[in-house]
Amino acid sequence: MTKKAKQLQIGISAADRKAISQGLSRLLADTYTLYLTTHNFHWNVTGPQFNTLHTMFMGQYTELWNAVDPIAERIRALGFPAPGSYAAFGKLSVLPDAPATPPKAQRMVELLAGGHERVAATAREVFRLADAADDQPTADLLTQRMDIHEKTAWMLRALLET
Repeated sequence: MTKKAKQLQIGISAADRKAISQGLSRLLADTYTLYLTTHNFHWNVTGPQFNTLHTMFMGQYTELWNAVDPIAERIRALGFPAPGSYAAFGKLSVLPDAPATPPKAQRMVELLAGGHERVAATAREVFRLADAADDQPTADLLTQRMDIHEKTAWMLRALLET
């Protein structure tokens, strides 16, 4: 723990801030990994649903891109450095990297739906820590992230219904 992290007096213990920051670091890694996969699929989607998926994926990767900064800044506000390398994200994320060969459109949708569900689950895990520590700003951020990921997963799953 850094000297600054120990000295920060915001009403949350250093141990709680550390645990929350570690959880947020996992959320940041998951979010960035999902962003990169979604952007990859935007570039590489083909087939009859091309226009719909290409446009949908753009909206999704833009939302994910806009999400990483508030997550990283909350880690910093809690007094810890935010991870920011592919190596760090690879160690922290539970999401796999995008497939080396772009899958078919339907598989892309399946992978992204599962990715959003997993990121929502990560956010929910960290929410429990934030809630127990009475960390409302983090809890608010996490509630917003869960809502977005759960809705996005639902919308993607709706595309898979026959």
